[in-house]
Amino acid sequence: YAQNGCGEEALKLHMQMLRMGILPDHSTLVSVLTACSFLASLKEGRQIHVIIIKNGFDSHVSVCNALVTTYSKCGAILDSELAFANLCNPDLVSWNTVIAAFAQHGLYEKALSFFSGMRLSGFEPDGITFLSLLSACGHSGMVNESLHLFDSMVKNYRIIPQPEHYACLVDILGRAGLLEKAYKMIQEMPFEADSGVWGALLAGCCAYSNVELGQLSAEKIMELDPQNSGAYIVLSNMYAAKGMWKEVTRVRGLMKEQGVKKQPAQSWMEIGNKIYFFLGGDVSHPYIEEIHSELKKIGLQMKGMGDVAEIIFAWSFYG
Repeated sequence: YAQNGCGEEALKLHMQMLRMGILPDHSTLVSVLTACSFLASLKEGRQIHVIIIKNGFDSHVSVCNALVTTYSKCGAILDSELAFANLCNPDLVSWNTVIAAFAQHGLYEKALSFFSGMRLSGFEPDGITFLSLLSACGHSGMVNESLHLFDSMVKNYRIIPQPEHYACLVDILGRAGLLEKAYKMIQEMPFEADSGVWGALLAGCCAYSNVELGQLSAEKIMELDPQNSGAYIVLSNMYAAKGMWKEVTRVRGLMKEQGVKKQPAQSWMEIGNKIYFFLGGDVSHPYIEEIHSELKKIGLQMKGMGDVAEIIFAWSFYG
């Protein structure tokens, strides 16, 4: 269940197991924590942590690694750090896990600090380590630092860059508006770029309205992954923003011709020990009208806060 994204079922089965008096082993706990991570359920994660302590697994390497990930996915980064601190002898996976946790939260300095700690502990970084560090750079908008890390990974640590490293770097350059530089990097790659790399460039093109490079990126993705609805939709939106309605019609027609369907957005939240799932466009929820009403109120409040921020910013020039 946990490995196939059925987190709620995994947690129910675990509770049933406990009621039957069956004590969990480390494998069970890792699986249950994986389910908590998938659901981003902090409450359940804390409950499992109590079970971990009661059963003496609070210093078990695999369990603690999973606990670090769970707390990170649930937004409790301080708890991630504390879970890591419980480890007497963290291994390479442990260090990579905690560095990835800081990277996920955009804490570049923390990630770099633990990277230094990892090296002082005698562990050599691998490709996963640098992928997390590059991700941290991306969240923090650190272009020069990311290029330096990439260069260090190749020259100092003799690590061969994988498509994921290039995709991360292209994403960082794209976010900074350095689209031509990102495209040049793709051209100089020692192997053919995959859809992940082109997708990173497409996202940057969309953000900076570069239709020419955006079209090239989208077409490459369509060749590599014809059923990827994202490429069609982003390209269509870029054309629409530029008023290129004939191209919008062409892309939508191409989607229909290829049988590509947009995957509906989905989200979930926990209220009163029950998890509620929401699907984009689905109006079957019994309180859908109240939900929409509340969302409108929140939207107006956010707009009001934005207007106030703009006024304060404008007045700052006269202060």
